[in-house]
Amino acid sequence: MATGMMLFALFFGAGNLIFPAALGQQAGQSLWPAIWGFLITGVGLPLLGVLALGLSRAQGLQDLASRVHPWFGVLFTVALYLTIGPLFALPRTGSVAFEIGLSPWLPQQGRKLWEIGSLALFFAIALWLALSPGKLVGRIGKVLTPLLLLAMALLIASTFVAPMGQPAAAQAAYQAQPFVKGFLAGYDTMDALASLVFGMLVLMSVHQAGIREPAQVMRATFAAGLVAALLLAVVYVCIARMGATSLAQLGLLDNGAKVLSGVAMHYYGAWGGVLLGGMVFLACITTAVGLLAACAAYFNHLWPILNYRALVLLFALVSFAIASLGLGAILSAAVPVLVFLYPLTIVLIALAIGQALLGWGAVVWRWAMGATVLSALLHALHGAGWLPAALADGLARYVPGQAAGMGWMAFAAAGLALGLLHWQATGRKPMALA
Repeated sequence: MATGMMLFALFFGAGNLIFPAALGQQAGQSLWPAIWGFLITGVGLPLLGVLALGLSRAQGLQDLASRVHPWFGVLFTVALYLTIGPLFALPRTGSVAFEIGLSPWLPQQGRKLWEIGSLALFFAIALWLALSPGKLVGRIGKVLTPLLLLAMALLIASTFVAPMGQPAAAQAAYQAQPFVKGFLAGYDTMDALASLVFGMLVLMSVHQAGIREPAQVMRATFAAGLVAALLLAVVYVCIARMGATSLAQLGLLDNGAKVLSGVAMHYYGAWGGVLLGGMVFLACITTAVGLLAACAAYFNHLWPILNYRALVLLFALVSFAIASLGLGAILSAAVPVLVFLYPLTIVLIALAIGQALLGWGAVVWRWAMGATVLSALLHALHGAGWLPAALADGLARYVPGQAAGMGWMAFAAAGLALGLLHWQATGRKPMALA
């Protein structure tokens, strides 16, 4: 149970607070199809990621990704750790903690100095906690998570006892394909990416509890993942509903941070700010601690000459510097990176599970991932305006889901089919696993 609570706390960070709230406001009466899409990428995929890592018998994310190719393993893993670490997710935790917990109370004059000071304090606390990774379960799972859940329960309960209003008509972005829009909105949480990192922390925690037999390890891993997934699903739905019912009182707001602040102020006035600030700090600090520890551990393994404690300090400093640029800049810069990395991550999870169940060979991994990388590159080039218009129009016309940003699924399916045919034609040679 403690490991499951730890995993929930690690997943439930900055993105999990602001994105469901924004989704709820924009989806309105289309909330349920939108939140189902969000739950697939925000709950289902992280659970599958943790299970895939356990089923794969891999020694870590790089070992798993290297089943495509050793160079792919290194490049993909470095890109993923930097994304969920010091470049995007880590700075976002500190920035959201400031924007929701402290910013509403500050005058414009001198605000930047307050922001820098609060960010310095935030990352100093995360640094201290992350320097003792062996105590993560005790500090996060047993202490911080119950406090976080208590703060969440108080705010959410108020929205059920005295709803702010009824959901309004969906905004333009959610009118045509709310399920697809919710599915893509789940990318922003980065939880599927993080699951391939946090999964190793779960396995370490299970082993430290004295569980070694493979079947028992998988049962314990599944139980921890299920606890985290159920808690995440309940909280996501409640926050999204909170956003949907807030429109009548607050109007349509720019982002989820403002939605949460407005809801807290509506119900509790000044005390609402205190409640929300504590809730946000706990959510963000728990995620920051886990990300700092995981990123430092990986790069220490990749380059042993780099000391773990020095890496934790380095990543905390880099995260502090990027967080100082502001939440808007972080969120905008992350979008193209997530659009590229998420399809690769989803396919990697699917390949790991398929490998465990069907025992397919290395050629299947290479065909499926190669096709997905091609699709992701084309999508990234299109987003940057570098893809010829004729090619972009052709892809949108002939590739299912391309116009909605889901064309990578068709590419991955085609690559998987070709890989299976190749594997069959070459005698169904199994992959050699360590």
